[in-house]
Amino acid sequence: MAASRDLEYLRPYCATDRQEAKLDAVIAAGGNYREAGRAMGGIGHASISRMMKTLRKRAAMAGEGEHFQAHESLPNPLTLKGTTTLYKDGVQQLQWVKSTVDADQREALVRAACEAMAEDVPRLAPLPAPEAVQSALVNVYTMTDCHIGMMAWREEGGADWDLKIAERTLTGCFEDMVRRSPDAETAIIAQLGDWLHYDSLQAVTPTSGHLLDADGRFGKMVQVAIRVLRRLIDVALLKHRKVVLLPAEGNHDIASSVWMRCMFAALYENEPRVEVIQSETPYYAYQHGEVMLGWHHGHLKKPDQLPLLMAAQFAKMWGATVKRYAHLGDKHHLHEKEHSGMLVTQHPTLAARDAYASRHGWHALRSARSITYHARVGEVSRIVTSPDMLEAG
Repeated sequence: MAASRDLEYLRPYCATDRQEAKLDAVIAAGGNYREAGRAMGGIGHASISRMMKTLRKRAAMAGEGEHFQAHESLPNPLTLKGTTTLYKDGVQQLQWVKSTVDADQREALVRAACEAMAEDVPRLAPLPAPEAVQSALVNVYTMTDCHIGMMAWREEGGADWDLKIAERTLTGCFEDMVRRSPDAETAIIAQLGDWLHYDSLQAVTPTSGHLLDADGRFGKMVQVAIRVLRRLIDVALLKHRKVVLLPAEGNHDIASSVWMRCMFAALYENEPRVEVIQSETPYYAYQHGEVMLGWHHGHLKKPDQLPLLMAAQFAKMWGATVKRYAHLGDKHHLHEKEHSGMLVTQHPTLAARDAYASRHGWHALRSARSITYHARVGEVSRIVTSPDMLEAG
């Protein structure tokens, strides 16, 4: 057992007066748990032992311990998770240091790396703008939960999905929406997250580590994701004078949304007709005259929570508008409800069902929408497209 003089460092980690009294008893007993328990009125030594383990764990999580010094050299973005120490005859023999990734530091490192890489991205030359457009209109092309890189089998979910099918479907449906939508001056490509199916070299969800059905390597998935998004922007530039790109964060591509924002902002830096919405939070807004447009993937807030959040986070825009609309994805199916002051639309996906969705019995009609808004009166038209329409010609 540790000598009493080594235990004072645990005092700041006592959460109650009772824990501090037990610690005082252990120190007075020279580290002997049985004697400390008797001094406390007959408390069992097991109770004292559990409390001491709790205090040591709290201290270790803060990077403090009698013998532990390794936390001083842990590199970013690692942070201390805990230690396991082997003693023999009261002398430390070995120590295992357990670390984990600090989410905030990891995100900062990813963002810094993306910004550095974007410095060398070749800038695209500007394209000629169309002449005949309606300045009061904006077309919002919503593409959500496209899951590029996912593998789906028609025997399980009713339709196949892989990298080639994803590229063909997403570009074809987008071109169909653009062709049938009004000649608005502005286009907003609302890519509402989960553009990529997974977020690292391993085909797992970034937060829970669930195994995913994937097609190909991470590098191939990234190439297709970039190529499709570039195609969407170029198609929109041929019809609209201004194109606004929203690469939103999804729960499947938390880190990738960072490099996508940085890379596309650099890629179109010399194209004055392209704007990339940059936001460090997963909530986004755009004002078009007296109309407010808001977006969120849907992984952190439910549809009925969005109006109040948008009003609080974008208070000036909320007060300056009279028609307000919010859009989100995440659930892969269509749902729409009008709340006080805002119409909230949950958009469906163009992607097929994977094995996970199939086994849970989740069904949704695959489609995407272009919604046109007038700067004063709000929504004026909708265009719907689907993979079935592409196949039907």
